Amino acid sequence: MASKSRVSILDYFNIVCEGENGKIESNCKACGTRIQAKRTVTSNFVTHLKRKHQAMYDEFVRKKDVKREAMQNCTGPPSGRVISQSSPGMNKFDYSDPRQSLISEAIAKMIIRDLQPTQIVEYEGFRELLQLLEPRYIPVPCHYIQQQLLPAYVSQVQLAAKQALKGAESCSVTLDLWRSSSVGNSCGAGYLGVTCHFINADWHIRSALLACLPLTDHSNTQQMLSEFDEISESHGVSGKVFRVVADLSPCENRSPFRLPGFNLFGNDEEDEEGEEDCSDEEPGAGEAKEAISSNENRKSLDQCLGRSRIDCFARLLAQCVKEGVCASPQISLPLNKAAHLYNYVIATVAPEKLVQVFGSNTSTNWQRPSSMDKWNAQLKILRQMVESVDFLEDIVDRNDLVLGNLEKAVLRELVEVLEPFEEASDMVQGDKHVSISLALPCVLGLRKHLAEVVTHQCSGIVMGLSQALDRRLAGILEDPLYVTATTLDPQFKLSWSSDSDWHKQVLLEEVGKHTQPLSPLEHHSEAQPSPSKRCKLFSFIKQRPTAQAKTVEQELSTYLHEEPTDEDPLQYWKRKSIDFPLLSQVAKKVFTVPATTTSVDQIFNLVSKTLRPEQCRFLPKHLDTLIYLKANYRILWS
Repeated sequence: MASKSRVSILDYFNIVCEGENGKIESNCKACGTRIQAKRTVTSNFVTHLKRKHQAMYDEFVRKKDVKREAMQNCTGPPSGRVISQSSPGMNKFDYSDPRQSLISEAIAKMIIRDLQPTQIVEYEGFRELLQLLEPRYIPVPCHYIQQQLLPAYVSQVQLAAKQALKGAESCSVTLDLWRSSSVGNSCGAGYLGVTCHFINADWHIRSALLACLPLTDHSNTQQMLSEFDEISESHGVSGKVFRVVADLSPCENRSPFRLPGFNLFGNDEEDEEGEEDCSDEEPGAGEAKEAISSNENRKSLDQCLGRSRIDCFARLLAQCVKEGVCASPQISLPLNKAAHLYNYVIATVAPEKLVQVFGSNTSTNWQRPSSMDKWNAQLKILRQMVESVDFLEDIVDRNDLVLGNLEKAVLRELVEVLEPFEEASDMVQGDKHVSISLALPCVLGLRKHLAEVVTHQCSGIVMGLSQALDRRLAGILEDPLYVTATTLDPQFKLSWSSDSDWHKQVLLEEVGKHTQPLSPLEHHSEAQPSPSKRCKLFSFIKQRPTAQAKTVEQELSTYLHEEPTDEDPLQYWKRKSIDFPLLSQVAKKVFTVPATTTSVDQIFNLVSKTLRPEQCRFLPKHLDTLIYLKANYRILWS
């Protein structure tokens, strides 16, 4: 056996025999595998542990580290000084050492998650931190991250995405466009994100960013569609795309859906510099030009993509809220005052005092996270303030920030009116569940809410919301896609419909477009065994009648006859795919369409908020690669 005075790899093996020239044969204590090697050359033993028994290998490495550190502590650093990188008393990791690789990978993960420039690995302060945390680590140069690690991760993601898409019968795609003035190009340069949504063989919905591409001109729709075609071809989804969610109005360095005057997460200077408001003034030349460009993009998309293109429901809903709030200018002053009160409170009051207002997780809930640029997230903050406004006014020492009774009444009504819109927005968020089937019931529910809500101070916003809802979302109620998605959701079926016969016909026509039923001959050949294989011994038993394939009408009638259930739609159709093979085919296509925004769109908003020229933050090199890897982070490190 190996000597107990030192840490040896042979401690994990039983030596069977030892021959001449130091050659030994041993069995692994864990699995019994016999390995031959010289006692002085133990690489075979180390390789076996590393490949077959990772836990034992990690234990061996840890024991070696403890032994090495104990020896160093015995001698001690000269004069009590910290051992430097060049000190002969400190053994650096070998580049092939797994600990060296793990730390390098952790640094790359930080760069990706935080969208940091790769040059950070060469900053003096960063290297001093690494030296303090792990003196044995060899800092990697910037070009190693750029030219080796990041491209290797990109290859891994592309391979995993292509492999996953091979088994997808159909998919839907979201196109997201982002433009920023910090790109430094007046012609409208930016980035295009192409996200694919599909349902795998196990009936789980998945999303993957296929590409993040720099664009020289965001107004060139033909260029974007050409890029989209190339990406579809390279990932093997050409001919599989069911719907394209494309709203290519660029996201700039501002929050497009922020409640006017309620800039909770900005500062007062931003308001004074003319951030977006909802005044009745005519739009400037830049805004008019942007609106014309957006309309041209939309027309060009409609011409090229036809009926396969749809708008993002979550964005349309946010636009309705924006237009509705703009229709009620009397709420601007109360919102501005509430915003100033909020900014003053978070700047001057200790966080522990605000726990009862904003919750226990105050450090992350309300201190300007990027997600708070969304109108629904800001509405949550406004509700918390309205519910605790007396407490907030008691702990501040400025009378000019105290809200009057009329202002409080306006804010309470605003929260009450917008709460169902917030609920609808929250309901469709996320990319791991079916969201398209929720859009139509949400529109019906919002219509009912606006017809019944009673207001005394915010009548203008109710009228504005109703008009925006009719203008932007009324078409959903008759769109075959949304009718089909909602009806195939087992929690709704046709319970929402005021004309079930008409909607049933719409569904039948839509199902007929996207199914390929088996012919009677094919079904008979699959269900009935060949005569030569029938057992003669049991010929006296009456043969079972041949199962007849159900028509779409029969499947739909049986499906609708069942009671609605709250079961997850995907798991329901996984379970019912044998009973309703035609309807399940359509469900697997329709449910790939998202009603919410994508992860890359959220990253675009984050970049817009954090990497701003006026804050001396510029776009890092390889930003498209970092965005691509950040959006696909779960594929690499789930």
